[in-house]
Amino acid sequence: MINLYTVLSTIFAVCMALLVIFIRMKAAKKPSSVKKIVLPPIFMSTGALMFLFPEFRVSSLQILEALTVGAIFSIFLIKTSKFEMKDNDIYLKRSKAFVFILLGLLAIRVVMKLVLSTQIDIGELTGMFWLLAFGMIVPWRIAMYIKYKKIESGSIPPTIKTSV
Repeated sequence: MINLYTVLSTIFAVCMALLVIFIRMKAAKKPSSVKKIVLPPIFMSTGALMFLFPEFRVSSLQILEALTVGAIFSIFLIKTSKFEMKDNDIYLKRSKAFVFILLGLLAIRVVMKLVLSTQIDIGELTGMFWLLAFGMIVPWRIAMYIKYKKIESGSIPPTIKTSV
């Protein structure tokens, strides 16, 4: 049986994901920077403080499972994150698939959470899903950083777009 906490936390997660999608779409209109690439995982890392409380702690196998799923999910984000030059600035290139991939990953996470919430304690599940999200954002942002630095140094040519 799915409890109220699971439903409320799922609704909250969906709202947060939609907010992230909105912010990402808006951010694509401004030049990228190393700071904008690196700071989100650093800010998110503060969530690891939840593991100070016993109810959020997970087993080694659960850590491995969550990080593996996160790394697999990150592949889709890495593949759809490309940069372009506009007016001597580097921008994250909008991908039509990006929003659909984020929504698809969100749907998969919600279904996984609802199914797993009947078998795993809500605190452990919260820890696992934080690890999944962190395991997804870190490889994605590392890949973005590497692509950004290659374009910045001129070692790979970006898609060039000029302003009208």
